Amino acid sequence: MSALPDKQLVCSRFGRSLHTYRRSAVVQGGMATRLVRLVGQAGTPAHLGRVLEVGAGSGLLTSALLVNHSAGTYFANDLVAGSREFVMQAFEGRAVGKGLFLEGDIERLDPLPGRLDLVVSNATVQWLHDLGAFFARMASSLQPGGLLAFSTFGPGNMLEIAALEGVSLAYRTPAEIGALAGEAFETICIEEEERRLEFASPEAVLRHIRQTGVNGVAGRAWTRERYQQFLQRYRDSFSSEGGVGLTYHPVYCCFRRRQS
Repeated sequence: MSALPDKQLVCSRFGRSLHTYRRSAVVQGGMATRLVRLVGQAGTPAHLGRVLEVGAGSGLLTSALLVNHSAGTYFANDLVAGSREFVMQAFEGRAVGKGLFLEGDIERLDPLPGRLDLVVSNATVQWLHDLGAFFARMASSLQPGGLLAFSTFGPGNMLEIAALEGVSLAYRTPAEIGALAGEAFETICIEEEERRLEFASPEAVLRHIRQTGVNGVAGRAWTRERYQQFLQRYRDSFSSEGGVGLTYHPVYCCFRRRQS
């Protein structure tokens, strides 16, 4: 069963994981690096006038992007107020004329910055309730020819958890993402990959999920009995030579706002 994310739960869990996220989010770190590379390959200039980052979190993408690019004004948005500290640290020593933190839900944030040259987001848009409306909002904020580049996750993401719990986010396929963006944007590229992480035990998988804050779907309450049953089912279903596995399905998208 697919479910919309509980944004209060998302905010709470990411808020608790901010200090462990960079260390634990190895897949998301690699996604940020690849996304920055795709932004460069799309012909993005070294200096950008106005940038908006959606879901800046612990500043992983902020730091990676500002290695190769400078910005006149960099707007960093996140649902979690505590993200501000990490973003401001990411700005330190970087070529940013003005760095601003915008707290709040990007689907409701008003007003949005305008006349943007670039909108970027790493491992965030899967938490949105209405991706089509998000594309429309970003198109209205980007200048004609401006770039929207983001990474997200596809339907194969955390398939192990979905199989055992019977619930997951309503992940979009790459084709569905492209179709939603097509009205306002030209597609530069949509790419996907599969990453499988190995853990010593199911307990380590749950610890990884907790330290990255990536479970924003409310499910049944955990009892001791249910917890032990989950661990055993995980071992029975997803064991490997190294212990147990957890699958990620990253998707990378670059779109350019149509000229008219």
